[in-house]
Amino acid sequence: MATKHLNKIFLSASVPDPARNEQFYGTADIIAIRDAVRALASVVIPKAHLIWGGHPAITPLIRYVFERINRDIKNHVTLYQSDFFREYFPEDNLLFENKVITEAKNDRKSSLKYMREKMLDNNFSAGIFIGGMEGVLDEFELFKMYNPGALIIPVASTGAAAKMIFNKLTEMNEINNMDKLLNDYAYMAIFKDVLSGIIN
Repeated sequence: MATKHLNKIFLSASVPDPARNEQFYGTADIIAIRDAVRALASVVIPKAHLIWGGHPAITPLIRYVFERINRDIKNHVTLYQSDFFREYFPEDNLLFENKVITEAKNDRKSSLKYMREKMLDNNFSAGIFIGGMEGVLDEFELFKMYNPGALIIPVASTGAAAKMIFNKLTEMNEINNMDKLLNDYAYMAIFKDVLSGIIN
């Protein structure tokens, strides 16, 4: 019996750190970020293939959803991390069988860049951007380069980097569902709507 094809959905998300750049933390809605990640995982994982980089504030949220879906869905998720951060891997990683650990490079910056290039060279159908800091902006640029025809969904209501991406795409007239992404917090309904042609 042939394995059902699953469309690949990329998630780029993080919770901004107040000790770092104020331009991200100052606009971030931490509760909205967490709600949006949980909602996205709930909508995508049963029907598609969710891929993300293992940010320690995001992976536990996905694990929470993953554990509550009562069926064999191990091939519906893939977690990417760089071996550069191995000593900091959270215990939540252990739940996920599908992990890609990329080679550590000379330093943090080059290790992250290499991991992101491997992760984003994946023929995605859509990329979702939630909250975040510099890394989410970097992943947005790489996502566009590797997946030029994919749907891009910056959840502006979560603030931070996602709002910056939303503003940039709005200026370029390259975004749909503008009001919904900016002002609506019913994330389950939003993702079911915007991904309706992709998740099967």
